[in-house]
Formats: sequence, structure tokens, C-alpha cells
Amino acid sequence: MIYSMTGFGKASREINNKKFTVEVRSLNSKSLDLNLKFPPVFREHESEIRSLIAQILDRGKIDFWILQEDLSENTGYAINEPLVISYYKQLKELSASLQIPETDWMQLIFRLPEVVKTSEETLSDETWNDIKSLITEALNRCMEFRRAEGISLMKALENHVAMIEKFLEETTPFEISRTEKLREKLRKSMLEVVKESETDQNRFEQEIVYYLEKLDISEEKVRLKSHCNYFRETMQADGFNGRKLNFIGQEMGREINTLGSKASDAQIQRIVVQMKDELEKIKEQVLNVL
Repeated sequence: MIYSMTGFGKASREINNKKFTVEVRSLNSKSLDLNLKFPPVFREHESEIRSLIAQILDRGKIDFWILQEDLSENTGYAINEPLVISYYKQLKELSASLQIPETDWMQLIFRLPEVVKTSEETLSDETWNDIKSLITEALNRCMEFRRAEGISLMKALENHVAMIEKFLEETTPFEISRTEKLREKLRKSMLEVVKESETDQNRFEQEIVYYLEKLDISEEKVRLKSHCNYFRETMQADGFNGRKLNFIGQEMGREINTLGSKASDAQIQRIVVQMKDELEKIKEQVLNVL
């Protein structure tokens, strides 16, 4: 079973009067390329988050978000009342000492340092375990999405492989007629140089066999058929086999290219072009296989 590298997963949960939402989006990439966005409170757990993503998603260009929404009436801000009173008394005394008219000191006071405090937020072990479970849920949903995409991808790849095998079978009748054409072409070329009565027919047949063996494509056909079967088996195998499928595709390309260069027949070369077209589609789609 193959998995696509394109995926999306989302999970939400209320934890301690806060709503946490985890979103994951993935696209194809040769390696693990992470883009993480989360509130500062999660910074101490960043390495663990990265490890969890790598463990489940393996590779790809990953965009990962943790969104946090406070559901309580507590805004997280507090006024430092003793400090406000102290600032106010000092400003009144200073105003009287300098004979400066009194004004609304509050606007000035709230601009002074540490008047408004933000509450220090930390994650307890219990809360972090709940959020880690939420992250795992979102990542698993992303993998479910990848699996569904992989089923469609596998069907498309199977069709392209089947077309290559079909075109390969279509070369057989042209391969037989090609041999006779080459034999006749070589005979005519020889007779343009020497008379038939002066030729050694046994030696001529030996040269013909030697020449045709160099142009024989039966081994390429057998190897290409074997690569197609291996490609199909690898798609059905467990694990993430995108890289292996890419390598098999390269081997298929070598056999197709060799077959085309040795064909010496216009009909076979046309079929080779069709096989190359199917192989290019395979290469494009394999790039998105995990």
C-alpha cells in the first residue's frame, strides 16, 4: 500500500478552560521540511513535537500549527495595584514640590514599567500529555488523508504500468518482421559491392547472425517486464516505498531507452515513444509517493 505525501489533519479539544486546535498540512518533499507555528508556551516541547511529526509523517513539506483560545473570563493580564498607588503618591508629591498643576496622572502611570503584568503561563505534565495526544490525533488524521490519496495514486500508477506492458507486447510482431527486413537490407548492401556468386554464404549467414544478435531486444523486453512486476509488488508492500519506486522507474527508463536505440524499426520506435510517455507520467506521480 502506498501513501501520498499530500495530506491534511485537524483535531480540537478543550483542556483547562482553553480550546486547543492542531492543524497539519503536508506536500511532497525529498526530506522532512518542517514549518512550526505555536504559542511561546510550547517552545520547551519543540524537540518532542518535531520528533513526533517525524515518527508519524516520515517526510514531506509539513506546515504545523497549534492554535490556543482562552474560554475563561481571565484575560491573563493583571494590574499591579501597589505599584500604581506608589507611582501616584510620588507624582503628587513631585507635582507639589515643583509647583506643577495636577493632572490626570493615570494615563501616565499606565505607561510606566510593570504596571500591567501578564501572568506567566506554564504547561503541567498532565496538560502537555493531553495536548500531545491531540497532536498525535491530528497527525494520524493526516496519515488517513494520505492513505486515501495513496489509493487513487496507486490506481493511476497501475494503469500506466499496464500500458507500458501492453505497448511492450505490441512490439513482438514488428520484431519478427524487423529481422527479415534487416537481413534483406544487409544482403542488398553486400550485393552492391560484390557479386552473389563470389560470396561465401556460410560466412554471410554468420555475419548476419552476429549483427542481429547485437540488435536483439529480447533481453531488454524480459528485464522491462521484470521491472514492471517489481514496481507493482513494491506498491503493494508495507512501508514507505516512494524512493524505491523512483529507482525502479529509472531502471525501467534505461531498458526502454536501450530498446529504442536497438530497434532499427520505425514502428517499434513509435511504440517506444508511447512507453516513454507513460513512464514520464509515472515519474511525475512517484514524486508524491511517501
